[in-house]
Amino acid sequence: MVRSQHLRSLVRSTPLLLTLGVGGVVTAIGMSSPGLSLPSASGGSIHDSPKEVIDQVWQIVYRDYLDSTGSYDEMTWRQLRSNLLSKSYGGSAESYEAIRGMLASLDDPYTRFLDPKEFKEMQIDTSGELMGVGIQLSLDKDTGELIVVSPIEGTPASRAGVQPKDVIVSVDGASTMGMTTEDAVKLIRGPEGTDVVLGLRRQGQVLNVPLKRARIEIHAVKAMLNTAPNGRKVGYIRLKQFNANATREMRATIKDLESKGAEGYVLDLRSNPGGLLEASVDIARQWLNEGTIVSTRTREGIRDVRRATGTAMTDKPLVVLIDQGSASASEILSGALQDNSRAQLVGQKTFGKGLVQAVRGLADGSGLTVTIAKYLTPKGTDIHKNGIQPDIEAAMTDKELKSFSIDDLGTKRDSQYRRAEVTLLNQLRRSQAGTTYQAGQANLTYALQ
Repeated sequence: MVRSQHLRSLVRSTPLLLTLGVGGVVTAIGMSSPGLSLPSASGGSIHDSPKEVIDQVWQIVYRDYLDSTGSYDEMTWRQLRSNLLSKSYGGSAESYEAIRGMLASLDDPYTRFLDPKEFKEMQIDTSGELMGVGIQLSLDKDTGELIVVSPIEGTPASRAGVQPKDVIVSVDGASTMGMTTEDAVKLIRGPEGTDVVLGLRRQGQVLNVPLKRARIEIHAVKAMLNTAPNGRKVGYIRLKQFNANATREMRATIKDLESKGAEGYVLDLRSNPGGLLEASVDIARQWLNEGTIVSTRTREGIRDVRRATGTAMTDKPLVVLIDQGSASASEILSGALQDNSRAQLVGQKTFGKGLVQAVRGLADGSGLTVTIAKYLTPKGTDIHKNGIQPDIEAAMTDKELKSFSIDDLGTKRDSQYRRAEVTLLNQLRRSQAGTTYQAGQANLTYALQ
């Protein structure tokens, strides 16, 4: 979810690769030209709508789609095109139904068709004009259920206690069974100040949570200088989302904490649902002097490798907090810091969303998001299949969660933070004893002590 003039200018560029935040939150959009080159199938002209749009969607998938599920077979896909283009369609509604059925065969919740109205709404998402309750959604492809990836801090959902992994079973009493993320978003969003009730299943119980819609504004970084029990100064940085302002805010925060005498850092990526790829790469470069950050692999095996550029702002010890709500760009950053032995990771295994989507504009104003690549960590870990495993497991108990609030993050009431602080203090102790971290080197022995 990105709100910036920068993104509005990117929308006008063509074509443009994008990442999709979990559950269909678009971080950047590029429209490709509709002209594709495969020959027409039998069954009449396809150069006028609605067959033209069917064929455009088919060809984009045929040319660019990366199969992450094992459900794509080229011969079956070719036969499907022939079958669809041999039929007659009474109008756009019928052709759109055929397109959605065609894409459903891929079993990929991130490759989906948007009619002109849905496509326009998705473009509005990038403009910063969003009214809602502040949650990131994902569709579980195995169960078909709508899952909360993370509430956005400071929003109605966060204040009401919505939690990662909550299952949204109803919106204003209407069952979400069979809904797409777009269907649910339409119901959840609405004018500022209006009410919506979410039915959430959590640990086998269904809770009805009333929420008042509001304008969603996100400040990417929150920080403070903590004093550990032994008097050491710990810079605590909570990165909430990788939006267009995140890189600038992170740079200013590190500079400020350095000037205040921070001796080490805890970077908190818990419940951070992701965002811009470029933000994750730029922020990694602020912590890492050398080494690979992430690679992007298409079905042809082409790899777009992003590396550190010798611009790290500090070489002081670093611990990163992660949990099941850390997704997408959070996994890229934490994976890069872990694989380069720049930081130890404390918390819980991350969400596991490492696919890249592109957006294609179609001839009649509709659109398509299509999975075209996947992210790999520097050591080749497939983020989408595995998530990122912490070096040190740490989870909050149910008892802690009942009385825990956003304001407790990074304080003594936060048991995961306390574990991260202890880990950092151990690093500082080893550093004082003469085993020091050198930015840009492997440092594996140091990191594992």
